[in-house]
Amino acid sequence: MRNADVIVVGAGPVGLLLAGELRLAGVDVVVHDKLPGPSGESRALGFNRRAAETLGQRGLLERLGEFRWGPMGHFGGVRFDLGMLDDDHSGVLGLSQARTEEALGGWLADLGVPVRRGHEVTGLRETPDGVVVSFTGPDGPGEESAAYVVGCDGVGSAVRTLAGIPAPGWEPTRGMYTTEITGVALRPRPIGERLPGGSMVVCTPVGEGRFRIIIHDLSLPTRPDPGALTFAEVADAWRRLTGESIDHARPQWLWATGNSAALAEEYRRGRVLLAGDAAHEIPPLAAWGLSAGLQDAANLGWKLAATVKGWAPEGLLDTYHAERHPVGRELIRNAQAASKIYLGDSVMDPVREVMGELLAHKDAAEQVAGIVSGLGIRYDVGKGDHPLLGLRMPPQTALTRPDGTRARVADLLHAGHGLLLTTDPALAHQAQGLDDRLDVVTGTWTTETKTDPAADAVLVRPDGYVAWTSPGSADGLTEALGRWFGTARVPQPAGR
Repeated sequence: MRNADVIVVGAGPVGLLLAGELRLAGVDVVVHDKLPGPSGESRALGFNRRAAETLGQRGLLERLGEFRWGPMGHFGGVRFDLGMLDDDHSGVLGLSQARTEEALGGWLADLGVPVRRGHEVTGLRETPDGVVVSFTGPDGPGEESAAYVVGCDGVGSAVRTLAGIPAPGWEPTRGMYTTEITGVALRPRPIGERLPGGSMVVCTPVGEGRFRIIIHDLSLPTRPDPGALTFAEVADAWRRLTGESIDHARPQWLWATGNSAALAEEYRRGRVLLAGDAAHEIPPLAAWGLSAGLQDAANLGWKLAATVKGWAPEGLLDTYHAERHPVGRELIRNAQAASKIYLGDSVMDPVREVMGELLAHKDAAEQVAGIVSGLGIRYDVGKGDHPLLGLRMPPQTALTRPDGTRARVADLLHAGHGLLLTTDPALAHQAQGLDDRLDVVTGTWTTETKTDPAADAVLVRPDGYVAWTSPGSADGLTEALGRWFGTARVPQPAGR
């Protein structure tokens, strides 16, 4: 007997978002996390534009409280002007990961998803119709069974290891220290201050009297023991590099890490799936890892829910690996490139100068902005020539319904359904029997952005990506609906 449809391992932002996506679709899901409670650490301060849109399309941004949008217009510290671009690539800045986890945890509580703290996964075995997870919890060892398990348990993922999924990687070449401190006033260095010899210090205000500092120094261990780091070591390194004393500061938390990277060979092996850092490890950089992980959760959630609920067309769940694994590979490449430019010594100055000249041109800036913001991700959704095919549907795009009410794409996606947006009411009948997974909205296009669909109809997946347009797609609507939303339900006669 199964205890749940899906077990999610890891209660970080990725695991919490995935669990909420699944529950929103009617899946019985439970979250396990080895820590007794939220860590309170904020290794990421914000996330990129597409990750923010991912939360916004479920109505979750409001739960974050006050935060600021800002231009993430730099690649490896080389700045460029986002204002020249047609789309808004700004991201969420200065938002602690702890606040993000708190907001998502509140959402899960409202949805009735149990989060079991202090449950460390120790074993994993597949059965003919499911998977059994062994764990050690507050009450001792135990087991739970489910149809699927998803490892969102970060770097060194226990789920990935137990499933035997290889994750070949790149050896670390340098280390870094991170801490948040109070009781001291420091000069902000939010993008970083480059120092001779390839060192750098970062200082970001994260609240009144609170600063997050990062120390990049080639003399630091490349494979540090995070549990062994002391604040005295951090303070000594800061003084050596800056000449400033923070000895009297009060540390809130400490973290030591190297710049290793790794990519799981498979994001899915049978009934075991991976998301976030469990699937792709990158050096800490501008919350790129967290942003990609949130998008993993959005891509996987509706596909896994469709599989559990029984309406997924053949191969739908496999598109998770097919779509997100290339993104993970590019994520590592881009992070390594940006890190070399960001942390390189004066030898890299000519490269920075050339990049700055290139990024003054709109086409080059748009390409790099798409990498940083996540808006450049395009999935293979079939042949066609519409410029939006495979890209995310701009969330501010809206339709005015026949009754005069206005509907924004971001708001229409709150239910976690797909969308058929059309100016032709006659197309609606092709979606009959799919109302449990697809909402049909008819009207005329209205938009607050410079991006206009310029189409009679657009099919949007639950994760916000455009799967089909008319005109523009080679396949017809019936084929597209079958590919992404399966076979329509057949109404049963009364009494059966």
